[in-house]
Amino acid sequence: MQKISVITPVHNEEGNIAIFHKEVSAVLCSFAPESEIIAVDDGSTDGSWKVMCEIAGKDPHFKPIRFRAHSGQTAALMAGIHYAKGDVIVLIDGDLENDPADIPLLMNALESGPYDIVSGWRKERWKDKGLSRRLPSVIANKLISRITGLLLHDHGCTLKAYRRELFDGVELYGDMHRFVAAYLSWRGATVTEVPVRHRPRRFGASHYGISRTFRVLLDLVVIKFLNSYMTHPMRFFGGIGFLSFLGGLIAGGAAVVLKLLHLKDFVETPLPIFSALLLIVGVQMIVMGVLAEMLTRTYYESQGKRTYAIKEKVNLDVGDRK
Repeated sequence: MQKISVITPVHNEEGNIAIFHKEVSAVLCSFAPESEIIAVDDGSTDGSWKVMCEIAGKDPHFKPIRFRAHSGQTAALMAGIHYAKGDVIVLIDGDLENDPADIPLLMNALESGPYDIVSGWRKERWKDKGLSRRLPSVIANKLISRITGLLLHDHGCTLKAYRRELFDGVELYGDMHRFVAAYLSWRGATVTEVPVRHRPRRFGASHYGISRTFRVLLDLVVIKFLNSYMTHPMRFFGGIGFLSFLGGLIAGGAAVVLKLLHLKDFVETPLPIFSALLLIVGVQMIVMGVLAEMLTRTYYESQGKRTYAIKEKVNLDVGDRK
């Protein structure tokens, strides 16, 4: 059995963390006793850290990390991944809404199939809410699936299992934790989905609100840009710039034609203003594309990064040129 690193973000979960540790430990002891639990305290203001330290004093497999300030769920998960030593990384919420008893389901799917990621699907979630919660959730997941190209029923489910090597050279920001599977799939990871249980929160308050919806939409724009244009930003900025410049030429040409035909003077039509505006925007976007290309090269070359990810190598030694 592979060693597992279970990682959970914690923010004001004083009433949940002890129960969470007990449930996860019971599951891991049954099939992966040498695994670890990494809990990242994301700037909690209650007694979460005290409880975590008490647990760590009794269980060396429980490894808490504490942030100096609240940094967000993505940062908490990323910190846990940085310190993880397991062959498989399991991400799970610490609020008890994800059932740790489902971890073996994810591991079985990961080991039995040619998959790199197994994502949880809270199939029965919102089943009694009808249009008020279930329909918006379905629409949101279909939208994310359409934009990312990864067809999942539940992109927002934190409970997922990943092969450790997938995170080599990967950093995540913002609220992009819900797009981890999609981002890694663009790098060649294979993904499957298994139904898991969803339990109502027992202690504390939910951290989700309408404001997070807007942040998710903005992060979705970022993740789409990173996938489609990260290594060739000129295609994005240059494409917009070209269309804008072309529109400016057409508007200016139309204004000149109207003037020559004595139909409209320049001051009688907004076309000259539109032409100047579109031409300026077009030039700016093209220049921005050039600058973005230079920044992209600096980003990769200054850090020794590559624009590709290698899965396997044959007949190549460690000392061979990368």
